[in-house]
Formats: sequence, C-alpha cells, structure tokens
Amino acid sequence: MKRTLLFKNLLIVTIVALALGSCRKKALDDYYGRPENLEPPIYQQLAAKGNFQNLLAAIDKAGYKNTLSAAGYWTLFAPHDSAFQVYFKEKGVTGIEQIDSAACRQIVTYCLVYNAFKLERLGDYQNSSTGWVPNAAFKRRTANYTFVYNGNDTGGKAIKVISSNRNGTNFYIEADNNNKYIPYFVPGFMSSKGLSAADYNYFYPNTPYTGFNVVDAAVTEKDIAAENGIIHVINKVITSLPSIDQYLGSKPEYSLFKSLFDKYLVQYVLNAAMTSRYQNTTGSSEPVYTKVYNSSLAFALNNENFLAANNDGQTDSYTIFAPTNNALQAYIRDVLLEKYRSLDEMPIGIIYDFLNAHLWQRAVWPTKFKTTYSVLNEEARFDPAADVVDKKILSNGIWYGTNKVQEANVFTSVYGKAYLDPNYSMMVRLLNLELRGQVSDIYRNYTIFMISNDMFNSAGYSVDASVSNVIADQWRYTPPAGSTIPASTGSTTRNRLTRILNMHVVPKLVLNSLQGEGAVMTYGGEYIGYKNNTVFGGGNIDSNNVANITETKTARNGRVYYLNRMMDFSENVIGTHIERLGTPTTSQYNYFWQYLRNSGIWNNTTKEITGVANGTFYTLFIPNNAAIMNAVRDGLLPGVVATGVPNFAPTLPAEREMVNRFIYYHFLDKRTIAADGEESGSISTILKTNLGDPAAIFVNNSVGSLRLTDMNGRSANVISAPSTYLSNRLVIHLTDNYLKYIL
Repeated sequence: MKRTLLFKNLLIVTIVALALGSCRKKALDDYYGRPENLEPPIYQQLAAKGNFQNLLAAIDKAGYKNTLSAAGYWTLFAPHDSAFQVYFKEKGVTGIEQIDSAACRQIVTYCLVYNAFKLERLGDYQNSSTGWVPNAAFKRRTANYTFVYNGNDTGGKAIKVISSNRNGTNFYIEADNNNKYIPYFVPGFMSSKGLSAADYNYFYPNTPYTGFNVVDAAVTEKDIAAENGIIHVINKVITSLPSIDQYLGSKPEYSLFKSLFDKYLVQYVLNAAMTSRYQNTTGSSEPVYTKVYNSSLAFALNNENFLAANNDGQTDSYTIFAPTNNALQAYIRDVLLEKYRSLDEMPIGIIYDFLNAHLWQRAVWPTKFKTTYSVLNEEARFDPAADVVDKKILSNGIWYGTNKVQEANVFTSVYGKAYLDPNYSMMVRLLNLELRGQVSDIYRNYTIFMISNDMFNSAGYSVDASVSNVIADQWRYTPPAGSTIPASTGSTTRNRLTRILNMHVVPKLVLNSLQGEGAVMTYGGEYIGYKNNTVFGGGNIDSNNVANITETKTARNGRVYYLNRMMDFSENVIGTHIERLGTPTTSQYNYFWQYLRNSGIWNNTTKEITGVANGTFYTLFIPNNAAIMNAVRDGLLPGVVATGVPNFAPTLPAEREMVNRFIYYHFLDKRTIAADGEESGSISTILKTNLGDPAAIFVNNSVGSLRLTDMNGRSANVISAPSTYLSNRLVIHLTDNYLKYIL
C-alpha cells in the first residue's frame, strides 16, 4: 500500500515537472527564438529567388556558404545569372564549373561588404567619432584582401611579400588585413560633391548612370532584407579591383614611372608576425617581407586604407597621374637631366618632388581637375580629354594614365632654374630655408639673380656639416684676402647669407630687360640698382665691382639672370656714404653734407648720426645746393637770408636745432623708397612734432619718378639717377627742393 502511494506521488511530481518545463521552454522560445516573420539569411534568400544559381555555386567554391547562411551583418552586391552569362562569355568559358575557387573567392569577397546598408545609408559616411555624415561616402570596406604574394626585392631576388597597410613610418599594423574597398555611386554623394553622370561615364562609358551603380554595374533590385544583412542585385559580375600598386605593376607602358618608385622609394622589410602566420598557415619556411613605400611620399601605393585608416576610406581616396614611358622619358631627358648626367647624381629630393607632383591625397574627379590640389598644393594640369589615355577607379584610388607629366611648380618656376642645376645647390639650400614655397609659386611673379656655388666660395662661404647638427646652420665664412669681416660659422654666417640671398630675389616683378637704369626693391626690403646690363648692391658700390649679366632664362613665373659675381650689401655705416657723396665741392650734395658734418648730431669718428640707427631701413632726400640756398632764404636754415649764403657752422643753440630738424625731416623712418611705382602715400620721417608725433611727407611714386609733398603743401622732385645711391639699407635721393615741416 505504501509502495503504491509512493509511486503515485512520484508520477504526479514528474507530470507536474514536465508540464512546468514545457511551459518554461515555450516562454524561452517565445523570447529568444527566431521570429516567424524574419527573412531567411542571404544564402537562402538567393536560393529561393531561383536566378542566382551561378552566384550560389561561386559562394560554395569560395567557401562562404556557412558565412552567408548564418548570423552576421553584411551587404552583398549580388550578380544574377544573366550577369554571369556575360562574364562567362568574356572569360571564354561555358559555366561556373570552369571558374576555380580562387576566382570565385575574388568575386564573392569583393562584393561582400562589412555591415548591412540599405541604399538610404550607402551615401553616408559612417564615422566612429562624429556618427553618420550624410552624403559623404562612395566606397565601403569589403571582405576581400591580398594575402602574401610572390614578388622580388630591390635586387631582383624572388621573395614572399605582404603590402603595407599604413602610410608613413608606422607602415604595417598586424591586426589589419588591408581590406579592399568597393566603389559605388548614389545621388546624395554625387550631388554633394558637385558630380554628375559625366564624371561617372568618364570611367564607365559603356554603363548608363542610373543613380545606383556599383563599379560599372547597375543595381536592378535594391534593399532586399535578409536575416544577416542586405542584398542589392547587380547586372554585372564584379571582380576584385587592383590597388594602385597592383595596377602600376601590371601595365608595362608605365614601367619607367614604376621604376622610379622601385629604385628610390621602395624597400622590403622583414615582417616577423606575418612570417609566423604564413608559415603556420602554409607550412612554408620562407620569410615574408613588407613592401614599404618611403614616408616622404604622399601615400603608399599599396595601402588600401586611407589617411586615418579609420573608415575614412569610405569618403575619399588617393589619386595618381602616371605618365607613359614616352612622355616620362622625354621629360627626364629634357628637364630633369638638363644639368645632370643621371638621376642617381641628383639630390633624392628632386625624385621625391617629381613623384609627389603626381600624387593626390584626395579623389580627383574628371570635372574637378582645376580645383583639386595635390600634396604639393597644385591643381591637376591635364586636359581630361586630350592628356588622359587610361582612366580607372581602383580599390584604393583613382588612376589616370597620361601622355604628359605634371608640370610641377618646383621645376617650372624660377626656383627650378636653381633646383635642377648642381652648380646652384648652395643657393637652393638657402632658398629652402624660407623662400622655396614663394619663389616656386607659378602664380607669383619673381626676378631672381642667380648665385653659383663658385661665387659663394669665392666670397668665403661654404657648407660645412661639422659646424652644427642643425642643417640650417651648417655654414662657414672664411674671410678672403683683404677682407675686414671676421670669420664666422653657424647662424651668424647664415644670417649674412640670408641677407645676400634676399638681395637677389625681386618679388612681384618680372624684369624683362636691364638695359636701362633703375632700382628695384628685393625680398629683404633692400634696393638694388641696375644699369646697362649690370646690377649692384650697396656693397658693390663700396668695392666698385658691379655684377655683369651673362645669361638670362625665362620661367613660368618670371626670369632669372646669371651673373659673373654676386651682389653684396654694404658693411659701412650710412654716414660714410653721405660723406662720400657730399665731400667734393662740386657735388650737388655738398651743402647738405656741410650742414650735417658741422651739426651736433654728427660723429666724425664713427660717421654715425644721432637718431639714425645703422642697419635700419631709411630713405634720405637730400636737397641740391640751390634748394639749400632757398631754405636759407626762407629762414629754415642758418645763413644770410638776403643772399641765401649758408652758415654751415652756426653757434647759436636755436640755429643748431634748426639744422637738426631740417636734416631729420628729410629722413623717411624705417622705409626705403625708389622710383619703382611700388609705394606711395603719407610716410613718417624721423622728425617729431612738438606733440611728439612723427612729421610726415606725402610720396607720389611712379616708375621713374618720385614727387614729394611736405606738410605745407610744397612739392619737390627727385632728380638723381633712377638707380639712386645705395647705402646700408638706405636709399639716397637728390631733390630739386627742400621739404618744410610744421611743428
């Protein structure tokens, strides 16, 4: 009886437990189970539609059936069976069974995009820091990447190679497979970039732009939802696009261009992590090397990522303009090697500049050549119709094969005349300190007077790496025989050289002839003079050695003149030049000089003038002798009013102060002006009014003529030669009238 009761109780407990368990399972299934209205996974969706048999077979061969049949988050650009029939015909095969697994993998993985995107999101940039950026994307990262491949090192030895996946010195990140991107074209992106069907059809002339194109295919059915992503049906089979590096290596018509990278800007670095991975995967014992592009380049041609390597490849890409062998050979012969015997002889920086001139860190669209700037900040100087012979959108950039080279500023400007000539390497080194970007800008006019290495050396200047670890300070000055200038090195020498260089650079002006006479302001603010094909600075006047013009050449932004000696600045204080001009009794500067030498502001020992700092910019207007006599008659200078006979050595304090003020009013403060038409207007003198304000002169400046108006409205004209008299940052002019101040 007890045993029967126990059995009944156990039976009841079991039934209750089963009932409760069944209820719990149903609740769990209701919560966690697959929703009945959920679409099948991508693979099953394709199978159900019936017109993707070839794609399904390709997926099977590629080993992606399980991936596309299970959970995930993908976008698949799916070619239908009709697209495959066209593909088979192009390949000369009859069906998918003749396409091997590697080829199938290239098709499937390149059309398989990470994350699921409907059309409404494809044009948006998925930025990890800012979120979605509308209408900013035209590419997505795919499951396709290039693993280890067969290559040759710089010596031609066969090696195993992996591409770099970053730009710059940190050229490889182990966790990054360097996945390729697939391009597409949708209205939001096209509109935001100002692009049209013409841009698309420039690359794909045989495919109509529909508003939703993937490479050269059109999307015929969009936004098909699947459990593990989104399907977009396309009407063409798309195979993996090559990178710029891969495409360049496959095209023999650009082999000369490629050879410049290979010889000067590529190295192969042992990759320990990839070697281990490759050996474990394949059983091989061979090491793997990373193909590394020099960090001086705008980008690594084999890097599938973009600049930040953080999804920014969705929104932009590299661009390369690659000249054909014929175009490049002619340019190397006629331009780069005009003064060199071989490329190996020239500074490597020239090679860097030449190649970077053809590289853009941006997508250059066909209608945007003139407004998209390279890493050298230059527009694409090509005609899209006449100069481009080969155009492709590749996995990591845009390719333009061209029948000409990019005419880079550094080669076509006045800077290029020195840059491409080894005889002017010292001048180039000095220009590079601060002037390179300016004188190489073809949209700014310049005249440059060339200074050869021999000229620098003859003057005592040389490059000496032992002086300093700072390249900018590797200079030495050794005084030549007869020089009174002390020896120097480093920054002291550099400062002298910079001043000399600046005197040889004339900004904003192209001097097409130096047969006449005139003066021009140079980059450093100092004036130089020219006369009958000679040029000179203040130092040349001191030594009585002007520089003769021996040759001239034209560049895109000006002219260069070759000299037989360099121009130099004056080492003397400005008083010595006034004394030299005024001492002869027949000189028209004599009366002014006589007042100055007897004044309280003149130091006869040092030749300095109180209140006039040596080495500071000034302009001095010296009235001629007749004008000085008129100033005496008008009571502005001491002397006999009735006759105008000057009293050069007054003793009364008031008269001595009268002289000082007169002299100061004829010095423009911190300005040098010549009759070059450059600067006009009211300009302060070093004379101060009773209120402490500068007394001013109005200057009317035109080429070949300077007219002055004083504070009383009186005029004076410069009557000295157009080349003027040059001192130490001082220009001296002779005038036909004196200037009258108001205190």
